[in-house]
Amino acid sequence: MDAAIKSIRPNKPSDKQPESRSAELDPSEFLAAAVRADQPRPARAEAEQAVKTLLAYIGENTNREGLLDTPRRVVEAFDELYQGYHQCPAEVLDRTFGETAGYDDFVLVRDIEFTSQCEHHMMPFYGKAHIAYTPVERVVGLSKLARLTDIFARRLQTQEHMTAQIAAAIDEILKPRGVAVLIEAEHTCMSVRGVAKHGASTFTSRFTGMFRDNPAEQARFLSLVRGLQR
Repeated sequence: MDAAIKSIRPNKPSDKQPESRSAELDPSEFLAAAVRADQPRPARAEAEQAVKTLLAYIGENTNREGLLDTPRRVVEAFDELYQGYHQCPAEVLDRTFGETAGYDDFVLVRDIEFTSQCEHHMMPFYGKAHIAYTPVERVVGLSKLARLTDIFARRLQTQEHMTAQIAAAIDEILKPRGVAVLIEAEHTCMSVRGVAKHGASTFTSRFTGMFRDNPAEQARFLSLVRGLQR
């Protein structure tokens, strides 16, 4: 085996390795559409044939009446479920408004429902996103935060990556004093297969600026998200 086996004993002080840091997100992930217009893609007929192949793989008779039109329907469903690849997050947040009467507290949009698809098993995960940001002079339309969530949700995702993308897009485009994102979701790749634990929820969060640096602002955000839930 080529893989090294790590000792379970703690390292001596002299052997301590520098602490690793996760890589920053590439701005192309959250500022532009994920698919370029000139990017080569299979033809629709090829996509439908791939669905037919999968149906045959599971043991189905692809010529029976109930499945004759299934490949077309699946590809059409993919066009809807994954439309986020063709949408640009920066364009959604591009229009802002300056008539805020000097408002200097954070803006919170809670309970943004979404459905996404796990990139590991291509099975749905669904839940709610809670997003807050503290504007500097200008604010964005509230519905834009919901649209931004949908753009990232309608791509193959992990919940952790989606959380980071939403926060990074708001932080980079609006340049607020801080961003807070909390996502809670149930993953069907865990609830209907594998360990099959129905009802288990996963929570992920990302804080930037004043929310990251000020624990009191984090606590106030979390209190508003959780304390007002019915």
